[in-house]
Amino acid sequence: MYEIWLTLNILWELMLGAWPLVLAAVLAWVVLTGLALAKGRGWGAALKPALLAAVVGAVVAVLAVPTLTKSSLGELSYWVDWANVVGIGAAVGAVVAAFVWPLGALLRGGSRA
Repeated sequence: MYEIWLTLNILWELMLGAWPLVLAAVLAWVVLTGLALAKGRGWGAALKPALLAAVVGAVVAVLAVPTLTKSSLGELSYWVDWANVVGIGAAVGAVVAAFVWPLGALLRGGSRA
């Protein structure tokens, strides 16, 4: 239980330092999604590429995060380490999908007229 609490505290501290970047990303996503919704079509066609991009982003994140934290996959010996790396990878994949799906819908969609 201590490890989970420690992880949540570390994530909170990281968020405190990164909130301007997170806010900018949320605003960019809202604008992108609004533009795609205004265009109206292409959401179904853009789903498959968004899911593929999400899987690629998640795998790249799982492989890159240990290196970025001056570690390696070989040093992940505890279940909490693996849970953190896989969780970060899943989060990166979700963010990639959240941006690629409306972008794909915007680029593929036709007008409502």
